[in-house]
Amino acid sequence: MELAWSAATIIAVLKIIAIDIILSGDNAVVIAMATRRLPVDKRNIAIGWGTIGAVILRIVFASIIALLLGIPYVHFVGGLLLLWISYKVLVNHEDSKDVKAKDTTLQAIGTIIMADAVMSLDNVVAIAGASGGHIVLIAMGVLVSIPIMIFGSKLIVRLMERFAIVPYIGSAILAWTASDMITGDERIAAMFHIEKGPFTYVFAVIVTAIVLILGYISNKKFGQTSSSH
Repeated sequence: MELAWSAATIIAVLKIIAIDIILSGDNAVVIAMATRRLPVDKRNIAIGWGTIGAVILRIVFASIIALLLGIPYVHFVGGLLLLWISYKVLVNHEDSKDVKAKDTTLQAIGTIIMADAVMSLDNVVAIAGASGGHIVLIAMGVLVSIPIMIFGSKLIVRLMERFAIVPYIGSAILAWTASDMITGDERIAAMFHIEKGPFTYVFAVIVTAIVLILGYISNKKFGQTSSSH
């Protein structure tokens, strides 16, 4: 489809860029959490390929968003999957000495792509709406998110290496996002008469707390086991 450049087109592009800037923070957290235990060289490879794969999937999703949103309980299932990811990236105990770097890098790439695909549902809905469904505009807007995700994730990794609490903050962000997806699913909200308000915030706090507590217990147990050897 030919793209006619006009004031409306430029405004649409700016809208998509703004959406990506606002919504790419969580994705940067995913990348940082998934790659923080890798050596620097392998980390950069995982960040690069993971981001490329995530961006490609985001463009595809935005292009077929009507079909995607027609699947019942898609946000609910995505939220459950993201909850599991938020826990797994927090308690990822594989020692890089015991696991081949290639396998670990591939696991990190897979985690980045999977989590980004889940978290980008709301993102691509907004992008599809702002673009009027034009694939070129979608691609242009999404590509802007690449440097945000890459440089943002590298900054977060550096913070994680210096401060032990940062991984827990990252996991909390992912768990909270997952909670929003679960209670925000139209079918679930209609079934249980859920409206955005005190209940959804309390639910998010409880779910996030459970993930963090389980992660803390697992990490402490692993730390004690490691120190005893």
